Amino acid sequence: MLTRRQFSTGALGLGGALALVGRARAAGKAEIEPGASGLYTQPWFLESFLELSDDLAEAAGKGKNFAVIWEQKGCPYCRETHRVNFADERISSYITANFELLQLDLWGSRKVTDFDGKEMEERELAQRWNVVFTPTIVFFPADPKAVEGKDGRGAEVVRMPGYFRPFHFLTMFQYVRERRYEDLAFQKYLQEKFAELQAKGIEPDVW
Repeated sequence: MLTRRQFSTGALGLGGALALVGRARAAGKAEIEPGASGLYTQPWFLESFLELSDDLAEAAGKGKNFAVIWEQKGCPYCRETHRVNFADERISSYITANFELLQLDLWGSRKVTDFDGKEMEERELAQRWNVVFTPTIVFFPADPKAVEGKDGRGAEVVRMPGYFRPFHFLTMFQYVRERRYEDLAFQKYLQEKFAELQAKGIEPDVW
């Protein structure tokens, strides 16, 4: 059976991320150019046949979570996400160690098969999922059985709407990875992280 190209990257645990926050160095701002599609991209984004159930199952088989990032050509906040957030090794290392991230185009015409088996173009899928601006990252449950019979809108567990600053951005990925969405609102989780950093003598908003 055909398989997707796999990427292997170093891991950065939560403890390491918190320690690095304490160094108080700003996130990197890489100079980047969009790819042939007009979207900014990362070499570690998932290469996919765009069968979302298969993508989630493959991620689960590797002990990872699955998420979709929606972007569009000319989006300044998408550019900032790549130039600042993904350029920060603290963030990219954590994501690649724990997630498979698939990029879709808000106005794209590639055929994608939703979790419930319905195939449609990216732009139609964006409407179906009620994605109206970019970047938007949609996170899904780790267990493939949890999405059976559902479309992406019904299957998602958390949504990151728009650009988040690096600390908040990484914290959202940690929130999903730890499955805290099951018992705690993200804002409360974020407050816990702030308190944890302050207890270590680290000023949270320096990052």
